[in-house]
Formats: sequence, structure tokens, C-alpha cells
Amino acid sequence: MANLTAIKEFLLLGFGGLHGLQWFLFGIFLGIYVVTLLGNFLVLTVISFDCNLQTPMYFFLSNFSFLEIWYTTSIAPKMLQTLLSGPQVISFVGCVAQFYFFASMAVVECFLLAAMSYDRYIAICSPLQYPSLVNLHTCIFLAGGSWLGGFLTPVVTVTMTFQLPFCATYKIDHFFCDLAPVLKLACSDTETVEKTTFLLASFVTMVPFLLTVASYVHIVAAVLRIPSAAGKQRAFSTCSSHLIMVTLYYGTLGTVYAIPTATRAAALNKIFSLFYTVVTPLVNPIVYSLRNKDVKKAMRRLMSLWVYAKGT
Repeated sequence: MANLTAIKEFLLLGFGGLHGLQWFLFGIFLGIYVVTLLGNFLVLTVISFDCNLQTPMYFFLSNFSFLEIWYTTSIAPKMLQTLLSGPQVISFVGCVAQFYFFASMAVVECFLLAAMSYDRYIAICSPLQYPSLVNLHTCIFLAGGSWLGGFLTPVVTVTMTFQLPFCATYKIDHFFCDLAPVLKLACSDTETVEKTTFLLASFVTMVPFLLTVASYVHIVAAVLRIPSAAGKQRAFSTCSSHLIMVTLYYGTLGTVYAIPTATRAAALNKIFSLFYTVVTPLVNPIVYSLRNKDVKKAMRRLMSLWVYAKGT
């Protein structure tokens, strides 16, 4: 059994059987990755340099953009390699690190989405108390707690998973080190790991999700009490972008993990995984830049300053 655990590397099979489509898909996903990085970096830059955006909402948005950069970066480079060159070797330590950072970013995203919904709830339901309730101290506490909780939560699952003895061919039928395909390689009982992971995942996803739902129930009730149509539209527009991100993230995440692993085809699993690891991080800067008037104005001001500085 000791020899079985002396693993130095895994083999990521990637997508496989693309029949000449790998270059086409490589171009598409490389473009998505580059746009994701540039878009989120742009949102970060605009928020950092525009004094009009130094508010709690944009503080959380800057954290969210920073998160999305690392979330997609933990997956995309290795995925692009599998598209370009076929199955890729990943070291045991590299696989552990990839799974840990991916899981950490996923948990941080759940917590940040809940923190952002709390911010919108106070802004709409208690606008007079907003400056005192959502101050700098509160923002740092919520964001810091999200990051700390995200990095601590996967430690138990990662430790339990990668201490298992692996006796299969070490071929991971996925484009990254996800939990289910890694557990398939174990030659011992994985029930304890699966149950522990299920309990942890249920807590870190359902609690923030329920808090987010509760916030929006109160937000909708408050918006409906606004007498004018213009007032309702203005109030709802402040949280519509966040609502899109919540729906997209939990929708794709729930689709992947709500279906039992035994009945889920590997190819289907990869397709759904692409949405929440590659596509969703792209949507964030698009939603918050194209739908948000303040961000668009700040981008124009930043562009004008850049043109002026270049001209002088």
C-alpha cells in the first residue's frame, strides 16, 4: 500500500476526440481568457483611480474582479495546454495546488456574492443607515472574512483526498484536477471524503445562497413599495448586475454538482465545468461595464485622461 501512494504525477486527459477542432477551440478559449483578464483588470483600474467609485459597492466589485482573475487563471492555462498539445502531465503537488486554489476561489465567490447582496439590501432597504452600517470597517470585515473563509474551507477536503492511496492509471478524465475525477482514481473507500466534502460544500454554498435570497426578498419588497416607476427602476438597476452574476454562478454550479456523479457523463461534466470556470469570469466585467452607468462614465474619464497625458 505504501508503494501505491508514492505518486509523482497525474495525466490530465483534457477534452480528447476533438477530431481537428482543437485549434479552433484553443483560439476561442484563449480569446475568452485574454478578454477575461483584460476586462477584470480594467474594472480594477477604473475603480482604483476614480474617486467617484470609492464606495462600498465598488469596493466589493474590485474584490470580485480580483477574484475572477485568479479563479480563471487557476484553470485556463492548463486547459489551453491540453487543447494545444493533448493530454498533459501535472505533478502531484501541482494537482493539489490547482484543486486547492480552484476550490478556495469558488468558496470566496459564494461569500463575496452574499456580502454584495447584503450591501445592496442595506442600500435599498435602509438608505439612511447605509453610511453607518456599511462603512470601511464593515467592508474590510466582510471581504476579509470571505477570503479567509475561502482559503480555510478546502483544507480538510484537500488533505483527505490526496492522502488516499491511488492505484488506477493516474489518468484524470478532465481538463483540471476536480474532486470527482480524482476520487475515481482512489483504490480505497472514498465515502468518508465524499460525505465530508458534501457537508462542507453544502454549508459554504447554501448558507451564502440563502442569505442572498433573503436579501433579495427584502429588496423586492422594498422596491415594490416605491410609488414611482422611475424610482423602482432606479432602485432595481443598482442590484440587477449583481443578480445576473448570482443567477449565472449558482445556476451553472448547481447544474454540475446537483446531478449525481454516477449518472453524469464525463463529457457533459466538462462542458458544464467550462461555464463556471471560464465563461462566468468573462461575464463579470461585461455586465458591470456595459450595464453600469457609473463605471462607463469612469472609463470615459480615464480614457480622456490617458489621451490627454499621451498628447502632452
